[in-house]
Amino acid sequence: MKDNKSLKQKLNSKEITIGSWITLSDLSTAEIMSKAGFDWLAVDMEHSAITIHQAQQIIQIIELSGVVPLVRVGENNPDLIKHVMDAGAHGVIVPMVKSKQDAVKAVEAVKYPPEGTRGVGLTRAQGYGLGFEKYRDWVNEESIVIAQIEHIDAVESLDEILGVEGVDGFMVGPYDLSASMGMPGEFYHDSVVRAMSQIMKIAGNHNKVPGFHIIKPDGEEIHRKVEEGYKLLAFSIDILFLGYKCRDEIRKFEKLLGK
Repeated sequence: MKDNKSLKQKLNSKEITIGSWITLSDLSTAEIMSKAGFDWLAVDMEHSAITIHQAQQIIQIIELSGVVPLVRVGENNPDLIKHVMDAGAHGVIVPMVKSKQDAVKAVEAVKYPPEGTRGVGLTRAQGYGLGFEKYRDWVNEESIVIAQIEHIDAVESLDEILGVEGVDGFMVGPYDLSASMGMPGEFYHDSVVRAMSQIMKIAGNHNKVPGFHIIKPDGEEIHRKVEEGYKLLAFSIDILFLGYKCRDEIRKFEKLLGK
């Protein structure tokens, strides 16, 4: 039986946790990242080709390594959320939460009645039918729901979103947020900076953990986000760790050769 109380407690007390994104379906990638020291790892099913079967295998590897497995679902869809929770995810990161209604929908998809509307299945999460009672109690108390704030409409509704019981925190998606304002990738444009500032101002009125997805694998950027007040830190993506390291080392080699 899984137990992610330590992560839940850290989120509730706004302690700093660091995780990352898994987009490659190869199980070795999940195993390597699970041993890197992250607090949690999110299987990305929004922008990857990972299937639900592959996601369950990745979840198993993450969990058996003592790391908390989360899943970023493809959309705020109760069926998708039910599938990944039944596969053993400890919680979900839900994209494009733009309103209170979106937040309520996400929470209800994770929780069983009366707290939610999730249908009951007897699969991996429920001990293949042998541990439903324990899982039922666990899921309504300890499962995690993170709302992705990645649209300007979400910023304008953030106070209501964070007021929804069952939402543990939020994560800013900088690319989509800037894109929703007509300036994709322009993170330092005055309008985007103001939106980011507004997010943190509103977050200060709620006991929900503020999070940010740092895209480039840059440890200095983590430090900057911690100084800005973010506590739930998604540190880059598997493919960027691989890509940047390959390029950095080739450049060093070329420099030594005088190229």
